[in-house]
Amino acid sequence: MLSSRVSFVLFLFGLISQINALNFEIPASNNPEPYCVRDFVSEGQLVVITAESDGSVGDGQILSMVVRDSNGNEYRRKKDFAGEVRVAFNAPSSVSFDVCFDNTAQVQGRSMKRYVELDIESGAEARDWNKISASEKLKPIELELRKIEELADEVVDELNYLKSREERLRDTNESTNARVKNFSFLVITVLVSLGLFQINYLKNYFKAKHII
Repeated sequence: MLSSRVSFVLFLFGLISQINALNFEIPASNNPEPYCVRDFVSEGQLVVITAESDGSVGDGQILSMVVRDSNGNEYRRKKDFAGEVRVAFNAPSSVSFDVCFDNTAQVQGRSMKRYVELDIESGAEARDWNKISASEKLKPIELELRKIEELADEVVDELNYLKSREERLRDTNESTNARVKNFSFLVITVLVSLGLFQINYLKNYFKAKHII
């Protein structure tokens, strides 16, 4: 029974590992629009990005790639590449990052495009498990269980982060509601005071004119 559960978990892990890669095509144009893929990582996580394209340098297309996060940090910029490009970095904070491509046409009147395969790995998926297995002399089943353990730890950390983020958003929402309520009371007080002032002014005006 235990072995069947372990096999099922290993199957799910293998399935998840196989669906990380994205395949897409980028048409070449004179004024190319960037094609971006966004992902999110937690602070301190290792990120490994592997991009591979067909074609060759000098085929009439200039395929470029840039990797930057939402804070403006740029990790890699590669212009006019073909084949494989690999980028690795450690996330300085919990942040989203974009992997952007654009394909500029150098030849007019021809329909050209590049096929790109993009693989983004982070955290436990990005580690060199072959090196870990060799250094710690782990058996295959032990290695897979180690991967699952680290993935589970990352899921727990992500849930804790989402929980703390929800608490911050709730506090911000409550603070905003309190400010709106206080501002509403202030506006009502000002309007009532202004109305009473106008009534008193008109009353005195009519008395001075002997209208009432």
